[in-house]
Amino acid sequence: MTNTDSIGVRVFSLNCWGIRYLSKHCPQRYTMIGDLLCKEEHDIVLLQEVWSEKDYLSLKKKLASCHPHSHYFKSGVIGSGLAIFSKYRIQDTFVYRYSLNGYPYMTHIQPNENNSEAFFYVRTDHLSTTGHNSYNMSLSHQLASLIAHHGDWFGGKAVGMAVLNIGSLTANVYVTHLHAEYCRDKDSYLPHRVVQAWELQQFVRYTSSGADVVILGGDLNMHPQDLGNRLLRTYTGLKDSYLETAKFDGCENGLTLIADNPFISKKELGPFEKGIRIDYVLFKGSSKTDITCDYMCTTKGSVPDHPFPYSDHEALTAELRLKTHTPTDDGSDSQSKSQDSAAERVAELVDIVTEARTEVKVGLHCAERMRYTAARTGVMGLALLILELAIAAVPWLALGAEQPFPRTSFYLLAALCFAILLSTSLLYIFYTMELKSLQGAEDQMRLAVGSLQEKLRGYPLAQPHNPQRRPPEGQEPSAFDPEE
Repeated sequence: MTNTDSIGVRVFSLNCWGIRYLSKHCPQRYTMIGDLLCKEEHDIVLLQEVWSEKDYLSLKKKLASCHPHSHYFKSGVIGSGLAIFSKYRIQDTFVYRYSLNGYPYMTHIQPNENNSEAFFYVRTDHLSTTGHNSYNMSLSHQLASLIAHHGDWFGGKAVGMAVLNIGSLTANVYVTHLHAEYCRDKDSYLPHRVVQAWELQQFVRYTSSGADVVILGGDLNMHPQDLGNRLLRTYTGLKDSYLETAKFDGCENGLTLIADNPFISKKELGPFEKGIRIDYVLFKGSSKTDITCDYMCTTKGSVPDHPFPYSDHEALTAELRLKTHTPTDDGSDSQSKSQDSAAERVAELVDIVTEARTEVKVGLHCAERMRYTAARTGVMGLALLILELAIAAVPWLALGAEQPFPRTSFYLLAALCFAILLSTSLLYIFYTMELKSLQGAEDQMRLAVGSLQEKLRGYPLAQPHNPQRRPPEGQEPSAFDPEE
């Protein structure tokens, strides 16, 4: 191939943890983030958890000179929290809201176990209830914090897309934030996050077919070798900047949620004492564009000359190099090797999608049980309500008879029966919608497995793939784009 052009692009990604009045030092941290972006002058800035549009507008005003083009992606009850700032003109935008995003009734306030008074240190992805480092909130703030713990449903998690022109190249830039993992051992949200990863890879593949460059950044809430992460990267061919970079400067192993961050409680990290890596900058090129990562860095907790960090997550900066080239004929030997490699990639993808189907089926069974429970409880509430109406009709059917129950108790019981009937009806509708989404994703995965297996049979040299084999921790999974 012959290189004809080279362009450097600096990409910044940060989960801002920007819940107004709840996130600790929120106004000061937004000021620090704005100062950082003005100073560093990145080409593309991808932000998550900018929950208040007022904060977005404040950043937009502050960054007008260095990042004149921006967009705020709106979704859900309180917004997707996604925003993009760019030096390059934004030609088009689109936002896709994930079909599954947790449960609205799971939001709750967790009191401090070590103090009789409820002290709360609220985060969107995790909740810490430490003692002397906690954030003492007023009653009104406690009410507002209902959306802060297990409240992903209210955020309308989504993926936002912006089409940019970088020189003569068309770049599709994506920013996203997936459902949080609150308990790794008993992760009731795993099927939802797998479906989100499935929809994300579909969205990226179907919308980027004409793009020269694809860049995706955000908080995926998945470890590097988690199922959803492997599904996303293997299906789309996206590469991880941390694994591809020529030079790295930042937290050990590229961690983005670290124990040294003062906003983080070690209880949140569970068995991962040093921290976890759940924030990413992913990229891929095209037939006429090569893309590499020259340098990547992360912040390391507290900011110099400031008493606290930019966020509870660490910020990522990836310096990408875009090179355009003219395709050349590689010869028959190279084509043969490429065919063998493609066969291995397809076989690996069959295993990953099959594993994803299994997790979705688990979610299906759970949703079916919950819908059945809601239906059964609703029938009981309806039966009690009918019984109440029958008792109320006794004085009318038997002339001169008096009401056998005190009116207050009678009305309270009737109100309770009606509340049970209403709530279970809403839950039944919600679980039916969840079932439809899970069934739809499972059907799509079944068709995809069949298509991949058919494609695999087209490779005469394809060898049986070991479904138990997994890439070692930290190794890049094989990239594959079915459209190639």
